Amino acid sequence: MRTRVKICGITNLDDALAAAEAGADALGFVFYTQSPRAVSPETVREMVPYLPPMISTVGVFVNEQIERVQELTKYCHLSLLQFHGNESPEYCRWHGSRVIKGFRVRDASVLEELKAYEVSGYLLDTYSRESYGGTGACFDWSVARQAAVEKLVVLAGGLTPDNVGEAIAAVRPYAVDVSSGVEEEPGRKAVKKIAAFMEAVKEADAAGRK
Repeated sequence: MRTRVKICGITNLDDALAAAEAGADALGFVFYTQSPRAVSPETVREMVPYLPPMISTVGVFVNEQIERVQELTKYCHLSLLQFHGNESPEYCRWHGSRVIKGFRVRDASVLEELKAYEVSGYLLDTYSRESYGGTGACFDWSVARQAAVEKLVVLAGGLTPDNVGEAIAAVRPYAVDVSSGVEEEPGRKAVKKIAAFMEAVKEADAAGRK
């Protein structure tokens, strides 16, 4: 199975189009205002009509009010919702759209937490006391490998063009999610890094089929 790729932390149309042209399956727009990669709803709304038709647009929220999420889903024409805070299983079920729930992994105890959620995808990221993502650090991939046996896992946390192939071989996730690993600076992507990341994913998939 081909590993899907989400490029997160998109803040401008040039980066969005570069990611799409490189072959990304999904683009992530962060609506959490405390993130260095936060983007305004107006900017996302202006970008979406220029994207290729098969690209998924993912709104990333952290402990946001349900009404606000629903409002932005319609306003920005979002394909998917990603909840990356402390949202409950009940909260995730409130939304009619497909939902990816983010989990910050400290250890294997997260595997029990996953069982309480019925969502489209389970994004596993590195735990940090200071932030809800974008740390640029990896976690123990063996935990993600265990989760991927039963769940559609989106692997995140410190992925780069240099290590994503190893990560795919270790976990065999449904998708990988990258943000800081393909940046020049927070919120500004590097086209060459995106291309290198996509190439590494393709090579890992080809090696896995042998």
